[in-house]
Amino acid sequence: MSETAYPRLEPYDVGVRGRCPRCGQGHMFDGFLKLKPECEVCGLDYSYADPADGPAFFAITFACLPSALFAVWLELAYQAPYWVHVFTTFPIMLATLLPPLRPLKGWLVASQYYHKAAEARLVRVGEEDDANGW
Repeated sequence: MSETAYPRLEPYDVGVRGRCPRCGQGHMFDGFLKLKPECEVCGLDYSYADPADGPAFFAITFACLPSALFAVWLELAYQAPYWVHVFTTFPIMLATLLPPLRPLKGWLVASQYYHKAAEARLVRVGEEDDANGW
């Protein structure tokens, strides 16, 4: 049986758009952050993917940190009551946290496929490691 040759797609290009990292055509997500079991176009099994808390870490670090600094500035500059924070800081935090989660998760899953990331395994002396060609 001959296998179809797929082009090597950059993780950023396909991951941010939520496309399959192998074919670039199928959709990666079933809902907002839930991965599909497999690609509907090429059949790539997404069970290898485990981005864990990576998307949340990046979103909090790069998006929510500035909004938290805004909240601190607002408090120190104006001594704003809590209701002001509820109507300003909370929506800003949600607006900066939620939108990047899906593209970041897609990018991490596509990067795992691109770099053939897998769980570590032991190789005994004398066994050949096919993945590295040793």
